[in-house]
Amino acid sequence: MSSFKGRFTYSVDNKGRVALPAKLRKSVSTTANESFIVLRGFERCLYIYPQDEWNKLEESIRGLTFSDAQHRFFSRTLLGWATDCQLDSQQRIMLSQEHMEYAGIKNEVLILGVLERIELWDPAIYLEYEKNQPATYETVVERVLKPSP
Repeated sequence: MSSFKGRFTYSVDNKGRVALPAKLRKSVSTTANESFIVLRGFERCLYIYPQDEWNKLEESIRGLTFSDAQHRFFSRTLLGWATDCQLDSQQRIMLSQEHMEYAGIKNEVLILGVLERIELWDPAIYLEYEKNQPATYETVVERVLKPSP
């Protein structure tokens, strides 16, 4: 099982390659075999799943029913934007032009470790995302980590 945490800012080269931080690489399960899936995330970021974590998500997608219009829409949208990739010899992931345009990524990327996935953000878009939250971190913690009765 892969498990990611941390925050890093890295450069993106002119071919759309971004290095995966060593701290995050160490957290990739050996069963992932340096294989990743890149897809559109929420709030204009990209999600990167190592193969082992992607397989778990894919199993839940397989449980959806094709007769439900929302299930079809979700599957088509998610999988239509998903691409397979391998780390290259310099431990970089290649981002497609379409993915970079969706996330607004240009020369720099904010990399967040978020448990089973890695998120890639344009730093300015992430700053706006943080500023526009309707609640503070403290009030969200109170609600999310509230002990069960």
